[in-house]
Amino acid sequence: MVAYGTEKPKTYQPRLVDERLHRLLQTFGAVEIRGTKWCGKSWTALAFGESVVHLDDPNVKALAEADPTLALQGAHPHVVDEWQEVPSTWDAARRAVDAAGGEHGLFILTGSSTPAKDAVTHSGAGRIARVDMSTMTLWERGLSTGAVSLSGLFEGSFEPSACDASLAPLADAICCGGWPALLGANAQTAAEVVDQYLDAMFEVSVPRKGGTSDMARRIVSSLARNVATAATLQTIAQDAALGDEAGAPATSTVTSYLDMLESMYVIESLHGWDAPVRAKSRLRTKPKRYFADSSIPAAALGMGPERLLSDGQTFGLLFESLCIHDLRAYAACMPGAHPGSLRYYGDSDGLEVDAIIELRDGRWAALEVKLGETKVPDGIRNIERLRQKVAANPAARNPKPAFSAVLTATSPFCRYDVEHDIYVFPITALKP
Repeated sequence: MVAYGTEKPKTYQPRLVDERLHRLLQTFGAVEIRGTKWCGKSWTALAFGESVVHLDDPNVKALAEADPTLALQGAHPHVVDEWQEVPSTWDAARRAVDAAGGEHGLFILTGSSTPAKDAVTHSGAGRIARVDMSTMTLWERGLSTGAVSLSGLFEGSFEPSACDASLAPLADAICCGGWPALLGANAQTAAEVVDQYLDAMFEVSVPRKGGTSDMARRIVSSLARNVATAATLQTIAQDAALGDEAGAPATSTVTSYLDMLESMYVIESLHGWDAPVRAKSRLRTKPKRYFADSSIPAAALGMGPERLLSDGQTFGLLFESLCIHDLRAYAACMPGAHPGSLRYYGDSDGLEVDAIIELRDGRWAALEVKLGETKVPDGIRNIERLRQKVAANPAARNPKPAFSAVLTATSPFCRYDVEHDIYVFPITALKP
């Protein structure tokens, strides 16, 4: 049972990370909640807090810079919001945890960007746990029926059911995104807000980290165009050149901007998978890059729901982005999950499977993402090819998946395909 604190906002809507945060506060002296700006970190921290300090307040920041311990004063759990504004508070919190002699749940720190590596002297290992937070999933937004449980599939639990799934609501969901403050907003309002979010990032956050607004905009535009693909650094550099080959940024420059965007939790990498746990392909397969929320690439491409519905190819890529976002959040809630539990499969034969979920005990699942029912047979074929390859690999210690599934946008039923041993259901039926 999750126990909230006295600082809990009256309109707080429970989030998937709540149970994990509750457990970590009972195990560690402090917990850091990480994630992109505006995803709800502060409200979740407050929901568990008994006191709070906001370091993005200029007056409070000045005092904390002079004496970091001031930021730690208050009843426990004490929330230190946007701690990266005064990086020295991290070391102060770590020392306070040490001084408390094993007491748990002292501090909750929130951060929407990673400070420079030399800004803190200690990693906080053993004292400060970390939990990653995403924008809201379809389940959290009330846009999924929850008829299918991801955890249940791993345990063999599934009940067929009818679904009311269509493309138009998903187009709205993609463009509005999972921002808590935009729950119930229409697509036009959401687009204006996300545009402002991007402008603030380009004009304020990027220059703070030593980048230029113009180059960041170009690279984000390229990433949006190539979302859900393993685009090379050269491809991104050529896109950023805007047709001027001589003016293309060096790949080292592209890498620095990708690192910057990751440090601000704006983009996330999805790494490759192979069945042998020590397979070199896990390290050498190019990562796919996704945005922290599907509304970001939609805004970067200038696409609203109507335009998305008329462009099936782009819709498919942004739908995949939405599905990966939700699968990442759902997988993180599962017992036995680890930071690298969600991956994708791609090999030199051209076979690609969109999502692989692997647990610590070796169980794994393969999922393909397909926008419409007409593409389900393609997803089934890809999964069957993958299962055959894994079964034929003598180094695969667990050759058979716990389950396989095709995740769609419009399936009228949550069903089990007996012939192919594959589940088929829409993303709007899935929950953790």
